[in-house]
Amino acid sequence: MAVCEVCGNDYYMSFEVRTVSGQVHIFDSLECAAHRLAPVCEHCRCRILGHGVEVEGQLFCCAHCARDSGAPEGTAIRDSVGAHPVS
Repeated sequence: MAVCEVCGNDYYMSFEVRTVSGQVHIFDSLECAAHRLAPVCEHCRCRILGHGVEVEGQLFCCAHCARDSGAPEGTAIRDSVGAHPVS
């Protein structure tokens, strides 16, 4: 068994996450993993669990937040999920 680094739970189904930089983290749930590793939106401060968008080195959870951030290039960002193709 391994102890979750976020909540301290000693759980038999804990798992390891290895990052590109070589760090190894141990968690007992995806919630704890997201709490520790998921980036935070620069505009609304929510955890980015999906793809998100990057504008001028800043991470945002969606195009709306990128546009509202005031970043000059943010105005050109558009979400494509659920967008209807032009017929």
